[in-house]
Amino acid sequence: MTPVLAIAAWSGTGKTTLLKSVIPALCARGIRPGLIKHTHHNMDVDKPGKDSYELRKAGAAQTIVASTQRWALMTETPDEERVDLAYLVSRMDHTTLDLVLVEGFKHEAVAKILLFRSDAGHDVSELTLDEHVIAVASDISLSLHVPVLDINDTEEIIDFIQRWMAASRTG
Repeated sequence: MTPVLAIAAWSGTGKTTLLKSVIPALCARGIRPGLIKHTHHNMDVDKPGKDSYELRKAGAAQTIVASTQRWALMTETPDEERVDLAYLVSRMDHTTLDLVLVEGFKHEAVAKILLFRSDAGHDVSELTLDEHVIAVASDISLSLHVPVLDINDTEEIIDFIQRWMAASRTG
């Protein structure tokens, strides 16, 4: 199974910013990452007025929009209380992936790197260091029982992820 690693933090801590540097760095090292992003907003990848939008709104439970560049599957989930991360991971084509990165889903039982920024309005004591936290990436030095990475050092973070992936395969 493809390893799953969440990047989790409070809003405004820089999850997307970090991933925008981590993803190309992983690719440069020959690692093929996939991404699942959680949002608390009512999002829609389709646009009103487009045929696919109108057909989906007409009642299709699932819609695939496809072109020669990409395809997207949209599934209506109005009766779901919460998003099932394991199900979403299972929908990915693991033959094309070496790693699934997850932005958010901080309460899920998956390996995660927590982010902490000193100016993001939270205290270190608020970090939830459960058994799934494999490291914390921070902009300040912290004394924790898990490795602390420099949030601004992409190469250090990629080195850590690669070691974690290797350990995941062996053990």
